[in-house]
Amino acid sequence: MRLLLWAAATWLAVSAAAHPGRGTGGEQPLSRIAVERTVHAIDDAAHVKASPLVLGLTGENTEWVDVEFFHPSPSGDDWIGVFSPADFSSAICEPENQRQYPPVLCTAPIKYQFANFKNDDYNRTGKGSLKLQLINQREDFSFALFSGGLLSPKLVAVSNKVAFANPKAPVYPRLAQGKSWNEMTVTWTSGYDITEAVPFVEWGEKGGRRVLAPAGTLTFDKNSMCGAPARTVGWRHPGYIHTSYLKDLWPDSLYTYRLGHRLMNGTRIWSNSYSFKASPYPGQDSLQRVVIFGDMGKAEADGSNEFNNFQPGSLNTTYQIIRDLENIDMVVHIGDICYANGYLSQWDQFTAQVEPIASTVPYMIGSGNHERDWPGTGSFYGNLDSGGECGVPAQTMFYTPAENRAKFWYATDYGMFRFCIAHTEEDWRPGTEQYKFIEQCLSSVDRQKQPWLIFLAHRVLGYSSCAYYESEGTFEEPMGREALQELWQKYKVDLAFYGHVHSYERTCPVYQSQCVVNASNHYSGPFQATTHVVVGGAGASLSEFTTSKIQWSHFTDFDHGFVKLTAFNHSSLLFEYKKSRDGNVYDHFTISRDYRDILACSIDNCPRTTLAS
Repeated sequence: MRLLLWAAATWLAVSAAAHPGRGTGGEQPLSRIAVERTVHAIDDAAHVKASPLVLGLTGENTEWVDVEFFHPSPSGDDWIGVFSPADFSSAICEPENQRQYPPVLCTAPIKYQFANFKNDDYNRTGKGSLKLQLINQREDFSFALFSGGLLSPKLVAVSNKVAFANPKAPVYPRLAQGKSWNEMTVTWTSGYDITEAVPFVEWGEKGGRRVLAPAGTLTFDKNSMCGAPARTVGWRHPGYIHTSYLKDLWPDSLYTYRLGHRLMNGTRIWSNSYSFKASPYPGQDSLQRVVIFGDMGKAEADGSNEFNNFQPGSLNTTYQIIRDLENIDMVVHIGDICYANGYLSQWDQFTAQVEPIASTVPYMIGSGNHERDWPGTGSFYGNLDSGGECGVPAQTMFYTPAENRAKFWYATDYGMFRFCIAHTEEDWRPGTEQYKFIEQCLSSVDRQKQPWLIFLAHRVLGYSSCAYYESEGTFEEPMGREALQELWQKYKVDLAFYGHVHSYERTCPVYQSQCVVNASNHYSGPFQATTHVVVGGAGASLSEFTTSKIQWSHFTDFDHGFVKLTAFNHSSLLFEYKKSRDGNVYDHFTISRDYRDILACSIDNCPRTTLAS
């Protein structure tokens, strides 16, 4: 039965490659390992050694480890798996019934690399070495040598243990906008349960008095997962997720903060120090810059196969945003966050990758199919894309100012911007709770104070010339724009952003599949129609476009990239599409519009009038 389940999961992962949200060859790389088919093949002549033994002696949460190994009978499919906790043997595996022997291995590695990677003589000599990057993940590590490839793993040798000096330390802070404009939330991960230590944040204006703010603590267990692999080989305890609310911030003021835990004996454990700039007052006329993308995922700086050729642009996107961080005020990541797909260790890997960004500016997320979808759990789509996570890690690891974080739709304001973030994995059609939210979010904004109205969703509810959507005959997510385009037009939504399709596309200002005005690099005067933008190329394997000529499709790019919006004032907005490979601008346009232009009527958005005077 276990073998059949594994084979079915592998087939589903491979067959998913045709779908735009899943990429070409886009299965979770850890799913390639037939974990439960592992057998003992311990060879006393083989060995694996890792050094240094203790990591993070001066407070680092990321370290490089040297792994040396030898196999007397080497082959090209030998590989090294990185395991955490270090004791991954059958001692922690439970048989399904009394007559079954427990499997040798019941947990997936957190990453792996083939033994001959950059070891050209390995197949001849059996000697090799790897330099692997580890992050602090609350447990110790060991490195195991396997033969037999990924489909028939044979455990040959296991290394010594390696650990961080304080594996429970508070790590990877993630800022997010609170429910009010002058509130910032800080979420982080640690190994401290509330019975061991009290979490808090020490913070204050830069150079001023610092105060303490309490933090709440959440976690989840295996029973919160909806299916395999999240409940089986992909399960790893997520640690404890703490969130503190920093309130009554002064607009645009610079604050510093650090994460803390007070142990029961009074000792205080501290993180590094960080800083952020508070949000502007809603409607404030000042320079405001927001980066938007979807489907970034994560990748490994050490070149390990765990994400080789799966999210090749992820590190480039992260690097370009970090490089320009002084000129960015907020980031919006609209779904398909890290592609853990039920392998829980990857959430730590992702939060470590984006820490330089998320610890400095609000990192707002939306939910995608790879976070939420699972059959029989209330998701709009009944596929297996979340790997059994059914939304739980995403809504716990990151804060969003949603009324119900499990539903994942919310509004957030930043100065002159209003962002309405929908959740495409729940029904959005007229009559639903989400439809009412979308209309309320769009209709309630004061356009004199916040002229730039932005709609965001993971799946393409608007327009896309992706080859997959063409094959469905829709050029959109089925039932997408039919349900919502009248709202976008009525409330004069400037821009609508989507992920899911792993490439870039910009339309003309379009309504009912017609260009209301021709696409341009500059728009001025009254609003005519919404410009739709697919920006799902932040990291995952790229999606092909149709070869047909689509009249509303103005600019496409089969490459990794992201969008940056710059509001100079209430009348001028700059849109830039940048490639992740070099950070240069490859598509751009500006909007110049006064308040009277927003009030002016166009197609299907003229208010009723009276002849009375």
